[in-house]
Amino acid sequence: MALVDRFRPRTDVGSAPSHWVLGTVGAALVAAERGVEMADLDWRRGMLADLAASQRLTHLVGTNGVFTALIRSARRRPGCRLEEWWSERLCAREWGEVVRPDGYGVWVDHDVRVPFLLEYDNGTETLERLAAKLPGYAELAAAAGHPNWVLFTFPSLRREREARRVLTHRQVPVATAALSPDDAPDAAHWLPVGSSGTRLGLAQLVGRLGPT
Repeated sequence: MALVDRFRPRTDVGSAPSHWVLGTVGAALVAAERGVEMADLDWRRGMLADLAASQRLTHLVGTNGVFTALIRSARRRPGCRLEEWWSERLCAREWGEVVRPDGYGVWVDHDVRVPFLLEYDNGTETLERLAAKLPGYAELAAAAGHPNWVLFTFPSLRREREARRVLTHRQVPVATAALSPDDAPDAAHWLPVGSSGTRLGLAQLVGRLGPT
């Protein structure tokens, strides 16, 4: 029905799973629902081919997986919802001269509202490059008049431990987690930098906002 389209990235060994994107009719429906033109969406006909050949596909899928896992949690937990989800491209348009997070979201858990900036790490960047992101987040917090949590996700506990040693900044509250695709990101996976205590749920970070 052209609501969605799919592709399978080429791999040197074995086969990759199907990856799904909006089709022509699906994009038209989304545009109509939002009251905008299709040209105003982050969608174009050549997107499928571009994504299939992109070296950043794994990173994009992982980033989207964190947000869609929050949507999954919201469907299972009454009173919870993902209120906002900004893509990397939208974040770049808004803040690209200062900082470029992989996504921005607002998680609502009953009467608790948690704005956060997401950094999805797949282990390819140096620790120095990770640390170099923090001054930009400090500048963004100063411009906004308040800090938001910066959430770093890592592919393993070892990578998380190594990164936590450099992710310290007095003006930037950072929390880390090593998430698998089956994990619920709103659950108790988050450990604020500077703390060695119990991991916290996403909503619990609100009470710890600020450098620890």
